[in-house]
Amino acid sequence: MTTDPAPVRHFLTLDVLGPEGLRLLLGLAHRAKREPAAFRGALPGGRVGMIFDKPSTRTRVSLETASWGLGMLPIVLRPDELQLGRGETIADTARVLSRYLSAIAVRTFAQATVEELAANASIPVVNALTDEHHPLQALADVMTLEEEFGTLAGCRLAYVGDGDNVCHSLAQAAALGGFRLAIATPVGYEPDPRIIEAARELAVATGGEIELSHDPLAAVEGADAVYTDVWTSMGREAEQAARREAFRDFRVDASLMARAARHAIFLHCLPAHRGEEVTNAVIDGGQSRVWDQAENRLHTELALLYTLITGDAAGDRI
Repeated sequence: MTTDPAPVRHFLTLDVLGPEGLRLLLGLAHRAKREPAAFRGALPGGRVGMIFDKPSTRTRVSLETASWGLGMLPIVLRPDELQLGRGETIADTARVLSRYLSAIAVRTFAQATVEELAANASIPVVNALTDEHHPLQALADVMTLEEEFGTLAGCRLAYVGDGDNVCHSLAQAAALGGFRLAIATPVGYEPDPRIIEAARELAVATGGEIELSHDPLAAVEGADAVYTDVWTSMGREAEQAARREAFRDFRVDASLMARAARHAIFLHCLPAHRGEEVTNAVIDGGQSRVWDQAENRLHTELALLYTLITGDAAGDRI
């Protein structure tokens, strides 16, 4: 019988897992992908509430599918369907939903919102995206890297673009997984230095490295994987023209990919703005793994929900 790390109550940022927790969760996710029947109906009668303040394709469908696969009922809640819009507090909402549900997933703007929900909920709360973090995406990202290269150790990932929520969660992934992350952003679009510094401190124990620069060519040189995200995230549409100008040298095209290792793969969290941050030739080319990456959202989220609700991090009960 495997000895589990201390159970994780909520999943608000990736680093709450710790290195061993990430390893166990990825192991469960790989198993769920290989043997979906083993997990089918593992949590019969459970209910997962999903509060979506932002639109979603992958997060919503993958979470609903993962919930259903485990035998749980997914309940999607839009802002206009909750009393939050009429003055009910986040704390009261958390207390009430805890009486009905097995877990709550929240896709919203402020990280403080998911933290307040978690502080008042008696059931697991999952960060399904905030402006600061996207830990569900990072889980799928590292699962895809493991599928391609067999291990995270020694892997070199280049992230080119905005120092956004995806970038923050990738920094935590590098720290937990012990791999090298080279981040290249335009001046003024760097990731939050507090998040990067905390990730670097965590990386000391795992051998991970996190590098910052403003040079996409140097970041990509010899990389095993090249990753990018949209230049203008949700809620920043007013900045679109300025961002297009600032990011014009950060497009991932064939010439940039040619600087990576010959075996390098291309990753993108999607949706992609083709012709902006990535060309059609790259995202549709032989190096692209974006569709595997998107599929892996389902397997990692299924493993996460199972782990949070049961506390069975090693999957001993499956």
